[in-house]
Amino acid sequence: MNKIKDLQLNFGPQHPAAHGVLRLILEMDGEVIRKADPHIGLLHRGTEKLVESKPYNQNIAYMDRLDYVSMLSNEHAYVMAVEKMLNLKVPIRAQYIRVMFDEITRILNHLLWIGAHALDVGAMSMFLYAFAEREDLMDCYEAVSGARLHAHYYRVGGVSADLPNFMPQYQESRFKTKKDIKSLNEARTGTLLDFIEDFTNRFIGKVDNYETLLSDNRIWKQRTVDIGVVSPARAYAMGFTGPMLRGSGIQWDLRRKQPYAVYDKMDFDIPVGKNGDSYDRYLIRMQEMRESNKIIKQCVSWLRENEGAVIADGKYSVPSRDDMKENMESLIQHFKLATEGYCLPKGEVYVAVEHPKGEFGIYLNSDGANKPYRLKIRAPGFAHISALEEMAKGHMLADVVAIIGTQDIVFGEIDR
Repeated sequence: MNKIKDLQLNFGPQHPAAHGVLRLILEMDGEVIRKADPHIGLLHRGTEKLVESKPYNQNIAYMDRLDYVSMLSNEHAYVMAVEKMLNLKVPIRAQYIRVMFDEITRILNHLLWIGAHALDVGAMSMFLYAFAEREDLMDCYEAVSGARLHAHYYRVGGVSADLPNFMPQYQESRFKTKKDIKSLNEARTGTLLDFIEDFTNRFIGKVDNYETLLSDNRIWKQRTVDIGVVSPARAYAMGFTGPMLRGSGIQWDLRRKQPYAVYDKMDFDIPVGKNGDSYDRYLIRMQEMRESNKIIKQCVSWLRENEGAVIADGKYSVPSRDDMKENMESLIQHFKLATEGYCLPKGEVYVAVEHPKGEFGIYLNSDGANKPYRLKIRAPGFAHISALEEMAKGHMLADVVAIIGTQDIVFGEIDR
């Protein structure tokens, strides 16, 4: 009788669950994984090298392209690093706007994550449900920046513009009747803050619907409970952060432990898991969406009642168009910023934010020039994918898909 030999299997990069950019070499004993060797670098962006040839103010747009699901969170870390080097104070209104959009970004990330993760595991409906709410939040991105994905909205010293007093509306077409348009535009008749407030009022009900679909679903639990279990000690040792670390029971969140912007003024809870498995990490991200919704509500309330500047005055910010056309000094400042940027003092700094995927850090080294001497990105996904072999060993082949999903990997930041 022939014995089954160990099999070497290439999982990806073309596999849908490998996101087209992960090559995973699996050593299988029948259907059981003995070894998993992740090969990365297929989406090499070269961001850390590219920024060395561009002025500081022109590098913000590169941050959007890293984790292209959590764009403004990436930008926040970078602009905070430059602001720390310059010892620049950011207006309070700009800080509230940043926090509000950081949490909008967290919900955007988690919606894509649950849609893609469930789809990989076999639940197609979830993807369609999650993307309906993503569209509304993408409209908020578009309203403030003109772009739905790579916003480039944050600036050193604040944000590029204040919140608009209107929301784009749907137009009548052969695909939508007047009645449809009226219903779709019902929440869009006021300001952006009105639209965001309306979204927060109905979003909790949507999260309840997601949990109705999945949380007690027998197949979903079979595919996630006791899959990819990581103990608190191992999660800490392997450099886990974000939901991956909190899923193992460690209550670590930079918004609480090392508050930045106005997070110290916010009321929110930090959910933690008990078992360290894929199901716990799912529950944590669902609860995080509820907490983000709570923070957004608080920001909307404050922003309604408080006006003010949204970017620091001085040589680091672009003057208004009116000033530029009427004042020679403003025109010169605009020209200098567009061509040369500005110089940072010599030194180094590390700044991190609580990114939707974990700790996203920027190490910035300046030699006194107008471009970074060195920029190192601390991507949360890099530590998580390093643990993929340990998490997958002993599981079945089908469980690899669930483990990749529970890590919430985006290769733009890993292959930085």
